[in-house]
Amino acid sequence: MTSTSAKQKKIDEELVKMIATDFQPFSIVDDKLHAILLKNYKRASCLLDCFEFSNRYTYVNLAEELLRVAKEWNVENKVVACVTDNIANLAKAVRFLKWIHHPCFANTINLIVRDALKVIKHVVDKVRMGMPDLNLKQDCATTWNSTFYMLKRILESKDAVMSTLCVINAPIAPLSQEKWEVVRETCTVLEPFEQVTLEISTKSYVTASKMLILCRGLQRVTVENQTSILTANVKELVNTLCAIMNKMFHRLEYNIVLSETTILDPRFKKLAFNDTTAFDETVQRITSRAARFSHPSPMSEGQEGTEEKQERRQESDVWRLFEERLTGDSTRRNPLSDSIMEVRSYLEEPLFQRSADPLNWWESRASVYPRLTYLMKWRLCIVATSIPSERIFSKPGQIITDRRSQIRPSMVKQLVFLNANLQ
Repeated sequence: MTSTSAKQKKIDEELVKMIATDFQPFSIVDDKLHAILLKNYKRASCLLDCFEFSNRYTYVNLAEELLRVAKEWNVENKVVACVTDNIANLAKAVRFLKWIHHPCFANTINLIVRDALKVIKHVVDKVRMGMPDLNLKQDCATTWNSTFYMLKRILESKDAVMSTLCVINAPIAPLSQEKWEVVRETCTVLEPFEQVTLEISTKSYVTASKMLILCRGLQRVTVENQTSILTANVKELVNTLCAIMNKMFHRLEYNIVLSETTILDPRFKKLAFNDTTAFDETVQRITSRAARFSHPSPMSEGQEGTEEKQERRQESDVWRLFEERLTGDSTRRNPLSDSIMEVRSYLEEPLFQRSADPLNWWESRASVYPRLTYLMKWRLCIVATSIPSERIFSKPGQIITDRRSQIRPSMVKQLVFLNANLQ
């Protein structure tokens, strides 16, 4: 076996051990797997299973399948968080397994905007009417941004649409000037929501730690729109968005997963918090967790090699008293005090640049903050959305074509698995 093939085999073996997927999205922590993460400081994403689900879509049946897959990979007790969309039975299945459930942020935004768009339904319906004949974008009932793209496209094509309707004498009443203004202002209001959805749906960087800032940012920019919007319909849209976000994002800073993830992101830390009480409580939790992680001192006897021990025996007895005091001092060290100092020092460091990968920062500080590095592995592996994994499950459409429609389900399972994991 060549060195190249041996290396590839090793990569393949480790690849299937790492997981960050949804339905199943398990963000797991394991000593050996963490060693791999810490060595390269890169998150890995793998598909564990793909199968036909023919049972009733109850939370018990879903939980059984999730647990079956987890047991097959021996990770049932190593799940840090499970990110799913907001389907009630799926979320209930995760909680039934006593795993931490984290709702998909992109799906939450979708629910917020779809609900708010009901107040301008008459305008959206007007824009939608007759669109196939004009080859303009149609919206999809399940995703709000399809409505946004539809409105944006017709706004960009306004002159062409108006001219075409006149030329072909289409039996479609054109939009009034007031409705065109509603479309324009609606696009302005929804633009930030689209920007956030795109940002949190990338696979390159940690995303869950951004949620507090992005939620507060959406609330703030939407409130600011209340003073600049002129049409009554869009004013109602803005007010509805604000009301729904206030309800859904209430006490978000007290969410254990999000608050700890945010503080452990060196780009944000305290700056992401509006509520000082929530910040203080999160710092206390992190400090307590860090104290439970026993990190041996690099000066301890247990870490010395045989050669170092032999050299020390040959040293003058003059140093014996110092060594005895050093050993005694290490023994008396309080883990809680050490963790307090570590957390305090970490929080006092300047923020890392916002556009950078936070794992690069932790790679350079792992030896300085060993306890927090350990905790970081449990939190910065959590993603904000289930979109990346949903993209994986859209790949069967590329595999099952008219020419391959006779492929057995077992073969589809293998093809999707290989396609997702061997890229």
